[in-house]
Amino acid sequence: MLLATLALAGCERNPLIVKRSACPAVAVAAHVGDVTLFRGGGTDAANIDAVGTITNVRDVCTETADQFMSRISFDVVARRTDSAQPRQLVLPVFAAVVQAGNVIDAKQVVNVTVNFAAGQERAVASATLDAGVSRKAASVSPEILARINRDRRPGDIDAATDPMADPEVRAALRSASFEVLLGFQIDERALAYNVAK
Repeated sequence: MLLATLALAGCERNPLIVKRSACPAVAVAAHVGDVTLFRGGGTDAANIDAVGTITNVRDVCTETADQFMSRISFDVVARRTDSAQPRQLVLPVFAAVVQAGNVIDAKQVVNVTVNFAAGQERAVASATLDAGVSRKAASVSPEILARINRDRRPGDIDAATDPMADPEVRAALRSASFEVLLGFQIDERALAYNVAK
């Protein structure tokens, strides 16, 4: 009897059901999660001055009447090659709210200050950023939700058709999808270096 009860309880949790969150996903953007600073004009290993990396990204999403607000915290870990003197390293970091995978909805830049003591090769600084997404923009219309969630019965012509096969449904879900991408605010030369390495 106990085994039957456990089996029935297990059936209530379908691992294939995925609940969509309107809160934006947070990630470090490709090729800008680290920055390499050089001495002089060279871009070879012998001229590396310092390297910074964004890590330990965390976010907390809260809902208001008209927005989804994400408070994003992260660390910047920096290493330097010359550790003789105390040093302060200021690294600009951006947070971009991206809609539908390719449209920048908002962007902000903060300066993260990393302090090195004399003789210290590695140091860490923490920072926070806030990003908001309009509840209206992140919502899917009732008509689209009805298409996705409608009951399909065996024998219906489109019973086995995935709702996501409908271009209108795909476009609506894509438009309502947001993410926040973090990265160092770097120039084209630094970006080319990151892509090439």
